Amino acid sequence: MLRSVRGAVAERELSVPVPERIVVGQPPRPGCGDYASNVALQLAGPAGRSAREVAEILRRRLAGSPGIVRVEVAGPGFLNFTLGDGAQAAVVRDVLAQGERYGIRGRHEAGALVVGGAAGAVVAGGAAGGGGSGAREAVVADALARVEAAAGPAAGRDGGRPPVLVPAPYELDALTARLGADEARWVLLRPAAHDQVQVPERPVQRESNPRFRVQYACARSRAMVRNARELGFEAEPGDVEEARPGGEAGPGGEASPAVAAGSAAEAGSAAEGGAASRALCARLAGFPSVVEDAARLRAPDRLVRHLEATADAYFRWQDVCPPLPVGEEKPSAVHRARLALADAAGTVLANGLRLLGISAPEHL
Repeated sequence: MLRSVRGAVAERELSVPVPERIVVGQPPRPGCGDYASNVALQLAGPAGRSAREVAEILRRRLAGSPGIVRVEVAGPGFLNFTLGDGAQAAVVRDVLAQGERYGIRGRHEAGALVVGGAAGAVVAGGAAGGGGSGAREAVVADALARVEAAAGPAAGRDGGRPPVLVPAPYELDALTARLGADEARWVLLRPAAHDQVQVPERPVQRESNPRFRVQYACARSRAMVRNARELGFEAEPGDVEEARPGGEAGPGGEASPAVAAGSAAEAGSAAEGGAASRALCARLAGFPSVVEDAARLRAPDRLVRHLEATADAYFRWQDVCPPLPVGEEKPSAVHRARLALADAAGTVLANGLRLLGISAPEHL
């Protein structure tokens, strides 16, 4: 996107200052491509042109870019992108290749993040500030140190002061004794700085609890990998969608009503599975930029919300695209590709939990 804007400015198709950052995210509705950007609406005023004109200039430059099969202008001037078939496998391959370093651009030693690259300046697992009244400040400061070290110097900072936080209603020691270390940190990190901390009566070990849901998704992905090994196959990035078999034609060459109904059901299931796969891959691909944004804006709650969205996307995908064969079914290339996506999802969830100072369980 930035290259396209720079190119349009360099060749005088647009007369605007080139922005430092361009936001590209998931579209608000299904069927609008894999990613979307409102950059044309932002540039329209400075360019003295309509947003749709600006979007069309950028669309022509983006069309045919590697990995992008279609770029469309929608609404008042949104740009919607559809990625090629190999894009999802490329994301999974990238996550698995980097492993614990995926999304980590700063220094990383022995599972602990080294702040500012200084020897010995290691962020410990527990929050500083122990039993003082500044429980939220201590936990947020610790998480920010981790996130900023992970993001590295390239992320930059929007202001050097710590965020002004609404105080938590309990001291850290009391909150940890009541909820446990993981739940206490999650409760303190989840709200935005200006929001109140909502402390539950007790930690709930079920999927209605966002912290448990994220840890459970992480553990489930790890269980998938273990179970696959017991079945004798390993993960291999590839196409996670199964090819639909053709139906039998009825008299006159037309499909019978039963076959037509079955084909329609298969098509609907395949579309649901494809949408779920793309949504999950988009969350995995977006993880490094979320880490950078959390560091730049000094807002660890952004990382918390991304982990929740990733866990929800993982469960939706797993329901419609099971990674393991069922019954007498033999493992196929699709199962290996799905296992790789499950493994990548677990890697991203584990990396994010560790940045927050929360455990990433292998079993739960």
